Formats: sequence, C-alpha cells, structure tokens
Amino acid sequence: MEFVRRYLSDVKAIADRLDAAAIERLVAQMVDLRDRGGRLFCLGVGGGAGHASHAVNDFRKLAGIEAYSPSDNVSEITARINDEGWDTSYANWLKASRLGPRDGILVLSVGGGNVEKGVSINLVRAVELAKEVGARVWGIVGRDGGFTGQVADACVLVPSVNPQTVTPHTEAFQAVVWHLIVSHPRLRVSSAKWESLATS
Repeated sequence: MEFVRRYLSDVKAIADRLDAAAIERLVAQMVDLRDRGGRLFCLGVGGGAGHASHAVNDFRKLAGIEAYSPSDNVSEITARINDEGWDTSYANWLKASRLGPRDGILVLSVGGGNVEKGVSINLVRAVELAKEVGARVWGIVGRDGGFTGQVADACVLVPSVNPQTVTPHTEAFQAVVWHLIVSHPRLRVSSAKWESLATS
C-alpha cells in the first residue's frame, strides 16, 4: 500500500503545481492556430506516440483543428527510419507535409528531446525544422523540458516530484493537460459523447 499511497499523493502534488497560466497560453495559441486555418502536428515517441494519436482524434473531433501525427502512418515512418535514419524521420515527414508558418507542432515527450544525451533526437530535428519554417512549437513535457522546453512558443512542464516515477506521471499528465485543452470553452466546438448524452 505504501507505493500506491505515495504514487497517488504525488499525483495530487503535480496537479497542484501545474502552471495554469502556461496552459491558458497554449489554449490561446491553439485558438489562433484554428482561426488562421493552420494545421496541428502531434509528435511523440513510445508512450508519446500513443498520446499523439489520441490527441489528434480529440483536436479534430472536439476542437475542430486539422491535426495529424507521423506515427499514425506506420508504413511511411518505418520506411523513413529504414532508409533515412531515425533522427530525421519526423522532420522529413513534416517536410513532405509542407509544414509552414500557419502550422504548429505539439511535442508530447517526457524529456523534450536532448541531443547531448542522445534522447529523442528525432523530436529535436522536428522542432528545429518548425522553427526554421516559422511554425509554432508547443510542448507538454516533463523533467526540465529539454530542447522543446527551451525553444517552445508555449510549453506546459509537468513537475517532477518523485525521481522514481517521472515517466508514468509525465505521460499521465500529458493526457490530463491535452484533455483540459480540448475541453476548454474557448476551444471546444463539440461535446464528447457522454457529455452530450448528459445534457439531452
């Protein structure tokens, strides 16, 4: 029971420490993205790739934003990894998608990418490309935010309260934060199924 209690206690602590102003900035910039007809590209690896796919669904269905994720196209992304290398796989996918100044990328990553440590370099290269072409960069990341945290236009940092559970807590709160964003009254254009049933 000790681990369970500590884990849940840490969840409360993280929720209390989340930067509400950073989340509001992200919401405001997502509203601007939609208003100017930009596209949203959600990027992650591992658990972040699963989150990216889920987030794409929510941003499209609930917030009316045209959204995509490179990891949803297994054939293309694995071909790029095989033929061109892991480090440039997402950046080259974004180039083929004609990422431009009206668009934005949302990075869902525990560390945010770190070239020096050799972690999630494909995310770093994607962020670099976004900055080069004038696209917005956003992140929901953990630890110190990594490269994403350093250069993002708006970033939500999931606080680390226990060094033993940084990854599960960060990934759990990424889902909390993006669900908050697509549910925000400034961004939501339709209700989820159960909410719509509750009001009918």
